[in-house]
Amino acid sequence: MEGQNQNMKILCLHGFRTSGKFLQKQISKWDPSLFLHHFQMDFPDGLFSAGGKSDIEGIFPPPYFEWFQFNKEFTEYTNLEECISHLCQYITHNGPFHGLLGFSQGATLGALLLGYKAQGKVLKEHPPFKMFVSISGSKFREPSICEVAYKDKIDVKSVHFIGAKDWLKLPSEDLATAFHDPLIIRHPQGHTVPRLDEVSIEQLRKWIANILFDNNDGISKGEEHDEQETLKVDTPKELQNNIIDDGNNNQINALEIATTEEEIPKEMQNKIIISNNQINASEFAGNKLKEVIQDKSINTQIDASQDAL
Repeated sequence: MEGQNQNMKILCLHGFRTSGKFLQKQISKWDPSLFLHHFQMDFPDGLFSAGGKSDIEGIFPPPYFEWFQFNKEFTEYTNLEECISHLCQYITHNGPFHGLLGFSQGATLGALLLGYKAQGKVLKEHPPFKMFVSISGSKFREPSICEVAYKDKIDVKSVHFIGAKDWLKLPSEDLATAFHDPLIIRHPQGHTVPRLDEVSIEQLRKWIANILFDNNDGISKGEEHDEQETLKVDTPKELQNNIIDDGNNNQINALEIATTEEEIPKEMQNKIIISNNQINASEFAGNKLKEVIQDKSINTQIDASQDAL
């Protein structure tokens, strides 16, 4: 399963006047089995160099970046459209991405992208995002943005980390309401990527396991389709026209439903393979396919349950 998920990429957006490397350092405090073992994590820097003092000066080395600028009330934004355009180009050129993760300004921006995409404003050709991790995120407050981005519940699986001492606690809770069925993980800390206790780790692990299961289930269905296409190749060409569908997505060879040799078209009788039993060549390919699909389904279920432990 882990090999299958190597193509699952998460775009990680850092906070105001920090950097991609700093967010990577922040996330490293989490057990690597949660994200790093399952996903490719991409940590780009913000579009603009920091326009002022950074809160992490003396804690983490520069350079520092910001995604856009804003006023004290967070109702007016500078360079936001340019930032959105930049990120859409980045996602298109480096994706596709399975999900987004963000801290503070990065989480606020990530939620905006998801809302805009849901309304068909951006990333129309990009596959749907499957997951969103918000750490101390918030909504934009400008009405023209809100009317579009948060018009409907965003149907992306989301988890929201909300700190009891975070100055963005209430805005973070408000952002969670913009999503359909969000998971909220509370912690006693402030405006930071929190260290997780055992309860929070278990909540997050189960949430991730569900996402991995959904992804692998989609892969299995795709492989089942590929196997069915392979069946057509494995079946002798002159027999392919005899493959019918029983209405339940099961392919059955027309020769299988013949009860006597007389009912089998004469030109097809020489296609019967004789061993201890009479087995049609296309039936043999079909049974092999069913075994492959069954094995894949069992393995997927086992892998998902192991992730949930």
